Amino acid sequence: MPDSRPQWPGGSTAGPGPGPSTLLLSGVRLSDGRTADVLIDGRRIESVGTAGSLGTQGTRLDLRGYLLLPAPAEPHAHSDTALTASTGQIGAHSASPGQAGALTADDVRRRATEAALLQLSHGATALRAQVRVTTGTGLAPLDAVLEAGRSLRGLMDLTVVAVSGPLTGRAGADGLALLRDAVDRGADVVGGRPDLDPDPGGHAEAVLGLAAGHGLPVDLHTDADDPALLARFAATAGAFGPGVSLGPCGGLSRLPEDMAAAAADRLAAAGVTVVCLPQGGCAGSRLRDTAPAGLLRAAGVRLAAGSGALRDAARPVGRGDPLEAAYLLAAQHGLDAAAAYDAVSATARAAMGLPEVRVEAGSPAELLAVRGDDLPGALSLAYSRIVVHRGRVVARTGAVREYRAHGDRAPGGGAVRDASAWGTAGVLGLPRQGRTGPGGEL
Repeated sequence: MPDSRPQWPGGSTAGPGPGPSTLLLSGVRLSDGRTADVLIDGRRIESVGTAGSLGTQGTRLDLRGYLLLPAPAEPHAHSDTALTASTGQIGAHSASPGQAGALTADDVRRRATEAALLQLSHGATALRAQVRVTTGTGLAPLDAVLEAGRSLRGLMDLTVVAVSGPLTGRAGADGLALLRDAVDRGADVVGGRPDLDPDPGGHAEAVLGLAAGHGLPVDLHTDADDPALLARFAATAGAFGPGVSLGPCGGLSRLPEDMAAAAADRLAAAGVTVVCLPQGGCAGSRLRDTAPAGLLRAAGVRLAAGSGALRDAARPVGRGDPLEAAYLLAAQHGLDAAAAYDAVSATARAAMGLPEVRVEAGSPAELLAVRGDDLPGALSLAYSRIVVHRGRVVARTGAVREYRAHGDRAPGGGAVRDASAWGTAGVLGLPRQGRTGPGGEL
């Protein structure tokens, strides 16, 4: 789809900048099937009323034909290595210490920013970036992603997980000192990769201990294929309290069902959130399986879903699209559309410590409008999207689907230049992914 300069509310093509504090989303469909007007004042939804009932207050955006949803969030993005596959640059998680510096800090910052904006265009108004902090990488990638987050303020919220290397054994002291430095530099979440440590349980305890001392949440990167180790993780996390996430946990799907169910029960009792990666694994994992979503939800585990790697050496393809993650949970893992979307929205936000969003008065104005009539349709063909963050439209993506009129031929077999030749969809009453109207062409 070619790039374009869409019409922003009020007719401007300048893009998201400071503007009126009141925004009226007019004629939008809600998830319960109603058509409504939604009035946003500042960073919150002021009121929700029947279509046409809220007058013309503030800037009006015509959203007829759109479904309005709480905005998704991205709980597991590898921002330090994003978009490196096509360049042949070294920067994947498997890089050796001597190779880790092949990506400059400026390159990491630029690519992290580009990847975050891509994910914002898909609807994610909050992103948790996993960044390696090891003796090989040092703190430069962390500083670069923190700078990217600062540059994106007002467009989206970006938080950073400092993902440590080994914290026990010969390299443990240096690794722990580096992780402390990362927290002092501004890391929002304390993370680790216990599977790569000679003492995985000791690694998890070191991460949890450091996080507790600073009042920060924890995000552990693990395949979760060892039931005994999972039991130890759950016991430690239960003592820590809320704010612990594990992911991507693909190894759970390889365990016998009774063992996986027992592990899920322990994780649920400990209040741990599991962040799965339906689009595939990432370089921090040995396995590419997806955690057993249905089993985890049945046990009462809070299940969130993220994107993981984005076009790096571990996974050269990827969209970073939360709606794709939700689609895969519904299409391949047996979740209904509402539960699948919850994994990329409400539960993802809760895992990131963000307030709940509902399309109702008083709720934060973190919203995604997608062209479609209902949630299953939106997860299937959500090409046109409008993203609202802190009460402002911050991203807009449009697509138009047209069909050549049946039987039309230009003289001599050439292209038909008459625009009316593209009228078959309208004649047959077929759906289109765009229209021209008061809201502009999308």
